[in-house]
Amino acid sequence: MTRTTSWLSLILPLSIPLLRPAVVEASELKWDMDQVPIKGKFDETACPDYASYATYPHRPYSEGPLSLPFQRPHVRCRTFQSDAIEKVIKDVTSRMKNPDLARLFENTFPSTTDTTVKFHTNGRDGKEKKKTVTDIDDDPWISTYEDPGKWEGPQSFIITGDILAEWLRDSTNQLKPYQKLATKDKAIFHLILGAINTQSEYVIESPYCNAFQPPPHSGLPVSLNGQDDTVHPAFDPSFVFECKYELDSLAHFLALTNAFYAHTKSTDFLNTRWYKALDSVFEVLEAQSKSTFDPETGSYRRNQYTFQRRTDTGTETLNLGGIGNPLNNGTGLIRSAFRPSDDATIFGFFIPANAQMATELKRTAAMLRTTGNKKDATRAETAEAWSKTITEGIWEHGVVHHRKYGEVFAYEVDGYGSALMMDDANYPSLLALPLMGFVSVDDTTYQNTRKMLLEKNSNPYYLEGREFMGIGGPHIGLQNAWPMSLLVQAQTSDDDDEIMKCLNLVLNASKLGLIHESIDVNWSHSYTREYSSRSWRDVHEA
Repeated sequence: MTRTTSWLSLILPLSIPLLRPAVVEASELKWDMDQVPIKGKFDETACPDYASYATYPHRPYSEGPLSLPFQRPHVRCRTFQSDAIEKVIKDVTSRMKNPDLARLFENTFPSTTDTTVKFHTNGRDGKEKKKTVTDIDDDPWISTYEDPGKWEGPQSFIITGDILAEWLRDSTNQLKPYQKLATKDKAIFHLILGAINTQSEYVIESPYCNAFQPPPHSGLPVSLNGQDDTVHPAFDPSFVFECKYELDSLAHFLALTNAFYAHTKSTDFLNTRWYKALDSVFEVLEAQSKSTFDPETGSYRRNQYTFQRRTDTGTETLNLGGIGNPLNNGTGLIRSAFRPSDDATIFGFFIPANAQMATELKRTAAMLRTTGNKKDATRAETAEAWSKTITEGIWEHGVVHHRKYGEVFAYEVDGYGSALMMDDANYPSLLALPLMGFVSVDDTTYQNTRKMLLEKNSNPYYLEGREFMGIGGPHIGLQNAWPMSLLVQAQTSDDDDEIMKCLNLVLNASKLGLIHESIDVNWSHSYTREYSSRSWRDVHEA
């Protein structure tokens, strides 16, 4: 990779709504285009709602031709503080020659900690779960603490978008840029450790679900998604926000752990809850590796997971009574009912998620082998076996011959010979295969695939217009490309001209100083979300 890509991924974190402190000491507040705290104390209503705040430009403006506004909330209104993050911002922007690009970095790099850490406890600050046995003594049928260690220790609830809910995928990628800082800032260390612990609880309780409610001891309200879903296994709506089974959600749980270990060498997350979560992942892999028809009898067998939503949007539900299209036996691949865009798969063997899962299982196995524990060694063997099986399945069933580009990766397959040739902007994607570590960027099959994906005639969701271009997807429609795809494209290129073209397209379309979710390719003033997580959440470091 060129020098340009060494800092490229740090631009990605955008921002979403912010946690307002209950009582804060502050100096002043003016309800205009600048966010300045008022004198004295103020309650949670004192800080503007960031969802509204981000829709307007704020001074001071950058000194470049785009005059990009400063969009960070006031320091007293930020949801998490880290001196290490502030130092990175200062160091990186001081070396940038483009003041507009520097402003975009300044706004987006701290966005997760500025606006999305809705609840955090380091386990010793008075906000941790209180250990009491009063309820159990009074009523033996109450099993609030039937699982030792449940919700104990550091916990972190990282919201997605403008919704008070946490997606496993999103929160992992929102924290990704800060993993390198965990050894330099104890606060970041506990923030990420808390995120691992919180995700463990989610995976244990509902491993087929993708988005979750705040921790029960956080004091935050439960919100409903307003949908009419029929899902098996059943879930508790006070615990789960949405239950779309996306294989990459579980891969991201492992990715969060693996990145934390890689940067800190800490195994503080190895507790009874994490092990139970890992075992839950193995159980899902076993269940979702089964074919639609029994290989011995040929009879239909109902999948463990089914999903039906009352909707007029085809991508929001599964056909055939919530099952989805049939999948063949003996492929080694794992079914995913939905994609990272939260759209339903057409063929359930979704190759990008399988690639990510295979990669993260291999990393998890390597980490477990360092402990010297026999039980860890057993789990490592299980993880390695699954990684090997899935990897072989991808190369055998997920690679197809393209009439123009030769051997390429398919987006989805069914094991019967059917393949979907496309890519979606959301991570994991085919374009991002090297970023997740499944193949090297110079792998021949990947390079063939990359060429195919970046051409309109071979990728139906590659969009070009008068003002913007890039990969989009069915989630928004056929006129909008996602800036995220350009950032992935840049990170998988060694061509400085290509990299700068991608960066300039994103920069020129970020008129509010924040990266949008998607942009109309013919009119960049038309976009979805001023500051959506979908425009940055799923991209790893180059």
